[in-house]
Amino acid sequence: MRQMRVGLLGGGSWGTTVASLVARNAPVLLWARDAATVTEINTRHTNEKYLPGARLNEALRATADIGEAIAGADVVVVAVPSQFVRTTLESVRAHIRPWVPVISLAKGLEAGTGKRMTEIIGEVLPGHPAGVLTGPNLAREIMAGSAAASVIAMEDQTIVRALQRLFSSGLFRVYTNDDVIGCELGGVLKNVIAIAVGMGDGQGAGDNTRAALICRGLAEITRLGVAMGGKPATFAGLAGVGDLVATCTSAQSRNRHVGLELARGRTIDDIVTGMYMVAEGVKSAPVVMALAERHGVDMPLAREVYDVVRGRSSARKAFRGLLRTAAGAESEAG
Repeated sequence: MRQMRVGLLGGGSWGTTVASLVARNAPVLLWARDAATVTEINTRHTNEKYLPGARLNEALRATADIGEAIAGADVVVVAVPSQFVRTTLESVRAHIRPWVPVISLAKGLEAGTGKRMTEIIGEVLPGHPAGVLTGPNLAREIMAGSAAASVIAMEDQTIVRALQRLFSSGLFRVYTNDDVIGCELGGVLKNVIAIAVGMGDGQGAGDNTRAALICRGLAEITRLGVAMGGKPATFAGLAGVGDLVATCTSAQSRNRHVGLELARGRTIDDIVTGMYMVAEGVKSAPVVMALAERHGVDMPLAREVYDVVRGRSSARKAFRGLLRTAAGAESEAG
C-alpha cells in the first residue's frame, strides 16, 4: 500500500475524512479549491470549516493544483458534490495516467441526465475502472474515533480487493461488493427519504412514525433500485438500510436537517442558502422522480418530498397526505 499514491479531489468533510484515513496506508495528496484550506491542512493538520476540532493525519498533504494531485496518482478518489463531478473529471483528463481506478464518494445523480457517478466516470474517463465507496459513514464520528463500516463496489474484483486494503483503516472497516448500481443508488435514494423523515420529526411525529417512514422508504428505494438493475440483497446491507438508518436518525445528517427546517416553515431556498455543505437529496429529488416515472415505480414518500422541494406543497401538507394514504399489503407499493 505504501507504494500506491492516491489523489483525492475535494476538501469537504467526507473527502477530508477519507483522505486522512487512507493516509495511514499510502501517500495521499488532496486537492481543494480553497487556498486557505490547503494551507490549513498542510500547516495545522486541521480543516476547521468542515471538521471542527478534528486532528488530521499528519502524513496527509494538500494542494490547490488539481494537476499536481492527479499526475502521479495510482488511484483517484472523487469527493466533490455530484453536480460538479463531470466538470471536475474533465479538468483532470489531461493529467491522469492510463488505467488508474477512479472511486466516487458522491451520493447523488447528475441533474438533467439522471446518470450515476460511475456512469459519468465511464463517459469522461473511458478505460478507467470506476467504483464507489459508500455506506453509513458520518464524517465527524469517524474522525472522533468511532467504529464504522463502508462498502467499496466495483465490477473488477481483483482491483476491488486491493482497494479494500487501501481504504480500510483501524476501526473503519471496508467490505466489498460487485453491485455497483445498487450501492450507488442506495447512497442516493436514502437522502430523499431522510428529508421526509426530517419533516416528520420536525412535526413531532414520534419514534413509531420514524420507524414506519424508514421501512416504507427502504421499500421505495429497493423497488427503484432493483428496477434499475441493482440486486435486492444490496439494499438490505450497509449501502442500503445501513446508510438509510444513519442518515434518517443522526443529528449530523444534512438531509434530515433540511426536512426539520422545512417542517419549521422555512423555504427550501432559504435553507440551502444558509448551508455551506451540500444536502444531496434536494438536488436528487427531481431526478429520482423522473427515474421512478421512467421505470414505472411508485414512490409516494419521494413524491411528497419532491413536491415540497419544488414549492408545490408544504411539510405539513405532505405529512398529512402520507397519513391519508391507503395501506395495502406490505409487499405492495404505497
